[in-house]
Amino acid sequence: VMDDQGTEMVSFQLVAAAGEARSLAFEALEKAKAGDFDAAAKLMKQSKDAGIKAHHIQTQLLSTEAAGEHLSVDVLLLAQELVQELICLYERTAAKNA
Repeated sequence: VMDDQGTEMVSFQLVAAAGEARSLAFEALEKAKAGDFDAAAKLMKQSKDAGIKAHHIQTQLLSTEAAGEHLSVDVLLLAQELVQELICLYERTAAKNA
């Protein structure tokens, strides 16, 4: 059974991991805009790792709720696929202009 303080702590962990994933994804996008595709790829890997961490935390919260314990937590979703597609678009554009 997770008390309010435990729920709050896990919620903060979820927000932190999702926020890190989001920040890294947009940092990757900025690198891609600047033509630094290697750095973009590394940052997207880090973003995906942070997203996986957020997903595991989210799963823990959902499992707790499925066990009958109601939690009021907003779930943050990250559109990493969209950022990855934008990076690919920048790569293709750079290749055409090279």
